[in-house]
Amino acid sequence: MGEKVLVSWSGGKDSATALWEVQKAGIYEITALLTTVTETYDRVSMHGVRRTLLAEQARALGLPLREVFLPPNADNVEYEARMEDALGAYWDLGVRAVVFGDIFLEDVRRYRERNLARIGMHGLFPLWKRDTRELVHAFLAAGFRALVVCVDLKVLDVSFAGRVIDERFLNDLPSSVDPCGENGEFHSFVFNGPIFQEPVPFVKGEVVIRERFCFCDLLPAPAA
Repeated sequence: MGEKVLVSWSGGKDSATALWEVQKAGIYEITALLTTVTETYDRVSMHGVRRTLLAEQARALGLPLREVFLPPNADNVEYEARMEDALGAYWDLGVRAVVFGDIFLEDVRRYRERNLARIGMHGLFPLWKRDTRELVHAFLAAGFRALVVCVDLKVLDVSFAGRVIDERFLNDLPSSVDPCGENGEFHSFVFNGPIFQEPVPFVKGEVVIRERFCFCDLLPAPAA
């Protein structure tokens, strides 16, 4: 067995690509996916994806899911305390590393590493400093499929919410927007690809605007 790791999982393309990279490396034992969920809304933090679809994702990936529940508008103190509790349980099981899909935000990486170091863990960053345009093209070429579930209306039009990430989507992005949305311009939900045992079924719901963000709601597909 390889080194035991957790994968920080948002359900989006960068965490999916990071998971794919550590799986391909063949030297890690993936203990679980670790996801923060906003309690009141019962959705993935920031992305707004329903917990039911998060669970379907984990099932299709064949991996355990560990949810960390946060109150709405949780501050860093609350976030760090709840994460430390969750990570401590895995530390007791021999896990010493957490995989992240961060690409180039230095302050975010330092923050993660500082918090992990407090409990004797470290971060793994398989996508670090990769060219984001090359990264998203490799994501598509590998057969991944993802849908945009959240956009920052300060940088993108509402029409980008609910779109499938493909070559046309990338061509339509303003030149000021990172093709991986690394600055938070958009977030995605991955529903198929080489790491999945089967596609995640869903149907698109309504598009909702919440202050500066626009969300495309996704619903579990009705039973056949």
